[in-house]
Amino acid sequence: MYQSHAERRRRLMLQMGEGIAILPTAPEVVRNADNHYPYRADSHFLYLTGFAEPEAVLVLDAALGKSILFCREKNMEREVWEGFRFGPDGAREAFGFDEAYPLAELDLRLPDLLSGQKALWWNVGRDAAFDVRVNGWLESVRQRYRSGEQPPAVYHDLRWPLDEMRMLKDAGERAMLRRAGQISAEGHLQAMRTTRPGMMEYQVEAEILHTFIRHGARYPAYESIVAGGANACTLHYAANNARLNDGDLLLIDAGCELNGYAGDITRTIPVNGKFSAAQRDVYEIVLAAELAGIAAVKPDAPWNAPGDAALRILVQGMLDLKLLSGSVDGVIESGAFRQFYMHGIGHMIGLDVHDVGQRKLGGQWRSYQPGMCTTIEPGLYIRPAANVPLALHNIGIRIEDDVLVTEDGHEVYTADVPKEIDEIEILMQGV
Repeated sequence: MYQSHAERRRRLMLQMGEGIAILPTAPEVVRNADNHYPYRADSHFLYLTGFAEPEAVLVLDAALGKSILFCREKNMEREVWEGFRFGPDGAREAFGFDEAYPLAELDLRLPDLLSGQKALWWNVGRDAAFDVRVNGWLESVRQRYRSGEQPPAVYHDLRWPLDEMRMLKDAGERAMLRRAGQISAEGHLQAMRTTRPGMMEYQVEAEILHTFIRHGARYPAYESIVAGGANACTLHYAANNARLNDGDLLLIDAGCELNGYAGDITRTIPVNGKFSAAQRDVYEIVLAAELAGIAAVKPDAPWNAPGDAALRILVQGMLDLKLLSGSVDGVIESGAFRQFYMHGIGHMIGLDVHDVGQRKLGGQWRSYQPGMCTTIEPGLYIRPAANVPLALHNIGIRIEDDVLVTEDGHEVYTADVPKEIDEIEILMQGV
């Protein structure tokens, strides 16, 4: 079941070449009093193990090609209160580790595992408390110098090789992302079917979250944005507590998380099911920009190609709408477009909704490769201003899809949600 995780551990150890890696999962976080936030394992840890329980540490010995897990022991009394635990033996068998020990033995065993290693890999500076523990283990080895023992002399940041590995999704990850995209799409379809004037933003959000859970995705991948009218001009609006007015637009940016993998879709719809003339004009510009951005996603294309293609269309649209004056090149060079479009074209997506990966290498844009997965999400956000025609005030539109780079082009795996004006209106009006 977890062969892909074992293969990832093997590939990482080959890249390490030598030394030992130490990777803790995320800590549990208190929300208030004795109430915790829902637990979510660290994404790097989840990528290498598939093990979702808290209080666990992975150790990789590259020289021996060995993976070791430290985790909570079986405890029937605690399991009555908190649920099933694998325990070391169960985790070793189920997840394919070479060895597994109780977490309580971590401080005892780590100095022995570090002794004689040429290099140490860990997420340097990520967790100050864990850095203190690492330094304590290293100091324990240093104190054995009279016996000829030495700690690693070279330290590496484990995030660099892991970030690079996670950029290219394997077959299992692609399948999980597709399913997360399908469930996210179902949530948006339900929102389109049910949105009506007079509803509250949170009622639409409830329809989306209900759909996610009904299809097996217990949590959203991020805090849902359900922004009616002027609220759509706030990029990370999250209050979701305003009434939806007849004649306004509703921007919905929402996606589920499924087994750690994120969906991320944005659609902008008319609250009453019918776009006004001004809303249509702005919407068609954003849609054309999104389609141009998606078309630019293909193997060996530079990372900035989709953003550049979309930006030129957005700027021409701003000129056509009389929001700005001049030439496309002049507006781009001056940066005047940022009054209405102030973010980039998208981000990597995977185990994190804003997934890991460097967009540039050596100062140069890197190119797309099969297995990369990105969002394409242009928008226009037109706040009232002296240079803005009244008919365009408070129109905020973003359209976003998740795009997988394939061997011969790309796959838009969130395409189940309509984004053409006629399709949206037909769905919302139940024709």
